[in-house]
Formats: sequence, C-alpha cells, structure tokens
Amino acid sequence: MTKAFENRIVGTGSEAPDQLLANPANFRAHPAAQRNALLGLLDEVGFVAPVIVNRITGRLIDGHLRVELALSRDEATIPVSYVELSEDEERLVLATFDPVGDLAFPDKDRLRDLLEGVGSGEAAVQALLATVADEAGLAEAMGLPSEKKREVTCPSCGEVFSPGR
Repeated sequence: MTKAFENRIVGTGSEAPDQLLANPANFRAHPAAQRNALLGLLDEVGFVAPVIVNRITGRLIDGHLRVELALSRDEATIPVSYVELSEDEERLVLATFDPVGDLAFPDKDRLRDLLEGVGSGEAAVQALLATVADEAGLAEAMGLPSEKKREVTCPSCGEVFSPGR
C-alpha cells in the first residue's frame, strides 16, 4: 500500500510584498520578455495563483517575479500560500518546483484549439502567445510569425543545420 501524499500547505492569506523575503537560493532569472508578459497578464487578469512562502524560514519558494512586479507597482498586498518545510525540503522544492513543470510538453491539437480561442489586449501577452505557438511548431499553420529557422540539409554531406541556433 502506498503512503498518502502529505499536505504541507498550512494556510493562505495576503501579505504586503515588501514583507516577503526573496530566497537567496533562487536560481531563476527573469528576462525582460517574461517580466513584460507577466506584467501584462497581471494588468489584464490579475493574480490567479498565490506566491508560496515557507512559514518556517519566512522565505519565498515560488513567485519572486510576482513579488518584484507588485513592489514596482506599489501593490498593497498579494495572495500567499504558506507551507511548512525544513530548510532541506525548502531547497529541494526550490530546485525542482519549476523544473518539474518544465518537463511537460504541448499536445499540439489541444494547444492549437486553445490558442485559436484566446486573445489579449496586451502586446507582451500577444507576443508570449505567438512564442508558445512558435515553440510548438504551430505558428505558421496559425498564420502567426515564426522566429524558428528552418533546418537546412547540406546537399554534399547530408548534415542537418539549424541556422541561427
């Protein structure tokens, strides 16, 4: 018999973003395109997920960029989910939380259906949607611009090259 998953969530609430501590072990950097897309989504839709804070250490586990953006906009509070983890568990979750999600891959048919029914008034969000379609190989089929370069096969040796990559 397998053990039931333990629920480590111990509470939810709202906090002033200036009271939340960045995790010094956070390894994620946030490029301008990500910052702009998230800011556009927050402007257009608002928060749909809380940041995660370890109640034991007081440090963020997930949501560093959301906190930064809230600080830049002088938001009074943001939604928080509290967990209780040892420092070792905190480091394990910090190291694996986003990478586990990154292991997912798109089902192209479902993604195409989803993207055909989605739109945004925010330019950075539109750019993100086009990038999602492009990375899944759907941009051209959907009439969107493609940043991907076509592979080229050398007629002499048969080696395949990806220009610009």
